[in-house]
Amino acid sequence: MFVRSVGRDQRPWNKGLLIGQKKPLEPKHVWSIRVRLEIARSWRDLVIFNLAIDSKLRACDLVKLRLDDICAGSKVRHRATIVQKKTGRPVQFEITEQSRNSVEAWLPTLRTTGSRYLFPSRLHARPHLSTRQYARLVHHCVLRKSERTGIIDCHNYCSDPET
Repeated sequence: MFVRSVGRDQRPWNKGLLIGQKKPLEPKHVWSIRVRLEIARSWRDLVIFNLAIDSKLRACDLVKLRLDDICAGSKVRHRATIVQKKTGRPVQFEITEQSRNSVEAWLPTLRTTGSRYLFPSRLHARPHLSTRQYARLVHHCVLRKSERTGIIDCHNYCSDPET
């Protein structure tokens, strides 16, 4: 068995980094991210961000949301219920007016793709956005904000304590 010796002059990879649970975003940071996404007209990212905040769903459940879960015909519902993958239990959440407005702005683009999913993949082999791509979006949104404000949390802006 190969054992790597650790010399005294080697620095641990995580020295100086925050490890463990990070502080969640404050409401002012959430609002500034929303405003930035609205100005950039990134409707998909805004819908993902708003629904993640509203629903507190895990990433695997959020990316698998279907149009039928959120919309009734051409109207966006006020409440949605989905069954969680991890627990198998139904979860009901309210869709705020701000989230409904962002979904309505995203729907015309979405309907042209013909997808059943709210967040379709650009790869034809996959029906919806992957959780890895979702993690990249979260990291990108939060990292951009953290460069200006000094917040560190790039993991959970919509954390679920059961995860």
